[in-house]
Amino acid sequence: MSLAYDRTGSGEPLVLIHGLAHRRQAWDPVIPRLALERDVIALDLPAMGESAGPPVGDYRVMADMVEKLCGELGIEQPHVAGNSLGGLIALELAARGSVRTATALSPAGFWNKPELVWCMAVFRIAGFLGARLPDGVVDRIIANRLARAGLFGLFFGRPSRRTEAELVRDLRALGHEHVPAVDAMFKADHWSSQPPAAAGVPVTIAWGQRDLLLLPHQARRARRRYPKARFVPLPGLGHVPMGDDPERVAALLLESSSRP
Repeated sequence: MSLAYDRTGSGEPLVLIHGLAHRRQAWDPVIPRLALERDVIALDLPAMGESAGPPVGDYRVMADMVEKLCGELGIEQPHVAGNSLGGLIALELAARGSVRTATALSPAGFWNKPELVWCMAVFRIAGFLGARLPDGVVDRIIANRLARAGLFGLFFGRPSRRTEAELVRDLRALGHEHVPAVDAMFKADHWSSQPPAAAGVPVTIAWGQRDLLLLPHQARRARRRYPKARFVPLPGLGHVPMGDDPERVAALLLESSSRP
């Protein structure tokens, strides 16, 4: 199974991994800045974006696939950054020692049972709306500032900064394209364990303080799990912070991938 990817820029390699039911274009707002100093590889996880299925329910298997892609591209010890599910995969790669640095933006897996149920409910409801609502209704929701903020504010701290076309694409993907991937992940039994602390790999964990999907206090659990990691709060940013403030997130990724 091959993973779709885009590659641009020059410098040390930096692999970007998106979240559940998203796609590599989530990183588009920060890639122009990153590409000035990094060889940037943005990929689609299996059964998401343009990567073929079948869906994979175990983040550790996805980490295997990221390592395989890097090998095929001739990349050894890249830097890696991930958001949500991608952040958990980045932490797994750091634990394996197969990356130089790892940056996780609101990584998945640090919830308690009610918070996991909440996360699942958000994906289910958004998926139902994306699959069932007619185009005209979706257009009216997105055109209405309050309705747009109520729905997409669960994922973005500043949904008004996303174009209408991007929001439609995200909602329809949740409702059609990525349902198998979402089902596979939430049926998996590995959520009770996170990767062990990385030995010798600098890890940065950043959390949007307006994250309404994986709540910011989950960072306290991540801190207990990774006491040597650097933790960075992102005031005003949501669960997918790259589009909320591209300059701030790009600066964070460049700085964290420069740590010795």
